[in-house]
Amino acid sequence: MPPRILRVDPHNPDEGAVRAAVAALAAGRLVILPTETVYGLCADPRNEAAMAALCTAKGRPEEKKCARLVAGLDPLLRAGAILCPTARALAARFWPGPLTLVLDTPGGPEGFRWPDHAVALAVLRAFGGPLVATSANRSGEAPALTAPDAVAALGDAVEVVLDSGPVPGGVPSAVVRIHDGQVEVLRAGAIPEAQIFGPIRNSS
Repeated sequence: MPPRILRVDPHNPDEGAVRAAVAALAAGRLVILPTETVYGLCADPRNEAAMAALCTAKGRPEEKKCARLVAGLDPLLRAGAILCPTARALAARFWPGPLTLVLDTPGGPEGFRWPDHAVALAVLRAFGGPLVATSANRSGEAPALTAPDAVAALGDAVEVVLDSGPVPGGVPSAVVRIHDGQVEVLRAGAIPEAQIFGPIRNSS
């Protein structure tokens, strides 16, 4: 069955569209949301069937983890993520924004990102918790910068698509791993590596 595509204002999304996305997520379905970087394929991380469906749609192994979108620091603290001074400095400088922090948690390393896009944030707040997210494209293909591109890539695997037009960024988020105070840039992405290390030097 084709997905339900709902047009939304990128700065002031319609509450009905947000509710439709949240209802689909709560039912274990997949949803495509815009962010400031690329369109994302999202699921409820507490729902094993939804997680399996996301991996199948994406064409990636289930053991390969996806980042979690959050709307603040509280979800990180609830997950037991270790927020050392370096992690806090990067979060203060780049969140909300195109930075994924891979932090140690009791269950192993997890990636977290606080997006800077009104639509994604509205859904996260209405859902009441983090969402697992990955770029809305098949594994190995280019990220989707428009909702039609995302639908063309993922098709009937998705229940709801919130279409806010072309995303402003077009480059995936930077991914930074922090372990025992050590920093590794896994992907520079939307933030140049020199900018990433600036806040770190200032925090030491």
